[in-house]
Amino acid sequence: MKENAYITGYPSVDKPWLKWYSEESINTPMPECSIYEHIWENNKEHLENVALYYFGRKITYRTLFENVEKAAKGFLALGLKRGDVVIMATVTIPETIYAFYALNRIGVISNMVDPRTSVDGLREYIREVNAECVLVLDACYHKLIEASKGTSVKNIIVTSSADSLSPIKKMAFEIANLTKRKMHYKENSICWIDFMNAGIETKLENMQYEKNKCCVIVHTGGTTGTPKGVMLSNEGMNAAVVQCDKSGFNFQRNHKMLGVMPPFIAYGICNNIHLPLSTGMSLIVLPKFNPDKYDELLLKHKPNHIAGVPSHYNTIIHSKKLKNVDLSFICSPVVGGDGTEIHFEEKVNDFLSAHNCPSKLIKGYGMTEVCAAISTTSQNRFNKLGSVGIPFIHSVMGVFEDGKELPVGEIGEICMRAPHVMIGYYRNESETEKVMKIHDDGYVWVHSGDLGYIDEDGCVFIQGRIKRMIVRHDGFKVYPTLIESVIAAHPAVKSCCVVGTPDKKQSQGKLPVVFLVLNSGFEEENTKASLINLCQKELPEYAQPIGFIVIEDIPLTPIGKVDYIRLENSCVSEV
Repeated sequence: MKENAYITGYPSVDKPWLKWYSEESINTPMPECSIYEHIWENNKEHLENVALYYFGRKITYRTLFENVEKAAKGFLALGLKRGDVVIMATVTIPETIYAFYALNRIGVISNMVDPRTSVDGLREYIREVNAECVLVLDACYHKLIEASKGTSVKNIIVTSSADSLSPIKKMAFEIANLTKRKMHYKENSICWIDFMNAGIETKLENMQYEKNKCCVIVHTGGTTGTPKGVMLSNEGMNAAVVQCDKSGFNFQRNHKMLGVMPPFIAYGICNNIHLPLSTGMSLIVLPKFNPDKYDELLLKHKPNHIAGVPSHYNTIIHSKKLKNVDLSFICSPVVGGDGTEIHFEEKVNDFLSAHNCPSKLIKGYGMTEVCAAISTTSQNRFNKLGSVGIPFIHSVMGVFEDGKELPVGEIGEICMRAPHVMIGYYRNESETEKVMKIHDDGYVWVHSGDLGYIDEDGCVFIQGRIKRMIVRHDGFKVYPTLIESVIAAHPAVKSCCVVGTPDKKQSQGKLPVVFLVLNSGFEEENTKASLINLCQKELPEYAQPIGFIVIEDIPLTPIGKVDYIRLENSCVSEV
């Protein structure tokens, strides 16, 4: 580790995190090419290596690139051209990966959409980009047909999780799904196999790379507002994975990564697909992920790299099936997406150590607007409890209040600038300007909406969302994470979440309410009394919760994050 003393006391100026990186890593250039070209250049000498594992089938990089070429020709045969946008309402299957890189190969933008979206939601996505072509999972075909009525859609490509199965498994799948096998397509629809054959005679030329162009649109989670289309560039996607690779994760060619994150979120398409393929790893492809069976996936596949949200690791550490299992094969157990309580982090670390995993829990931080991740604790280096690590090599983070940077240790809004920042929100300049702002230093900074601070070593600590911050009628600011950290340490508490509810005694302001999931064997009333005493002892008077609500499980969004809106709505009626 290099010495790097503070000069100004402002993290974004002094960049103290650089002391953790080697000169070689710091001087690593960022790629200037398409994402398709990036995976090709990194794997063209290793075409016989396994790129994808899919239900027992091994798909080599050679096969992957051959299918990308066929799909690219298929899209060209449909009349697609550079700059067009294709809706991809699919899950993680080989066909999604082929189509994604095929569209990039010909300069067409992929618009990643959750196939579980409602008919009205799908129609809105189609109209937003005037899409003429949609790739849809067969299970959602009839919903897509309804959504496409009266829109610009001309061609619908239907794919299935069975398309890449081995012949025997495909036959078994079709027998078990007779209704799907009898599906009748509309005139404007084509199944994946026919689509791939339709472009065989189409000429495919190398597409000239254009800098700073949108290559994929992903959508914000919408947990605290309306989802927005985030435009990511080729340079951004490539810079994100290269910086992650140089952060000490020990990624190696032929390592296996377990792909549990869906392709319609930034982490899924960038870190779950583009990262492993860019580094020559093998991706274990899962079209459907059941968090309750995460332990079984580890036993079956023995992946070197895994990722998940805190609730996924809760499954792992409480698994009876993993009780005596050696987990030394796991190089990087990554967690992100939601805050991780220190008490829970310690429990996971104890579990990993007891099972011979060489790494502590690796925490990361980011947002859709920066290709999912911008900081990491990277195995056992600079892995402080409660921290989300240090910024990536070519990334800069700072803490601001009213446009002015705050010095080391002070809490404010986390802001960032990096080579993998989004181009902007799709056709939404007003919202883009709210997030991407020019500061006094002349740089454009992305405002995260998160509160936090940066310490003297450059490690970032998140204190919670600004929107989650509870402001009392008297102006005192209550940080939910402060209360959660105290309550989570109680032996009766399995998990907890704090939200604000309107102060009924005042005309304005909110007060904290705690939602609890209790461990078995603990009585509710006694536990509440014990927690009241604990809070009175450990928390300042202005941060005392006004109520404790015991529930069976903390509600989660479809991608595994805590559903704060649902909790806020329910606590209004309960408190």
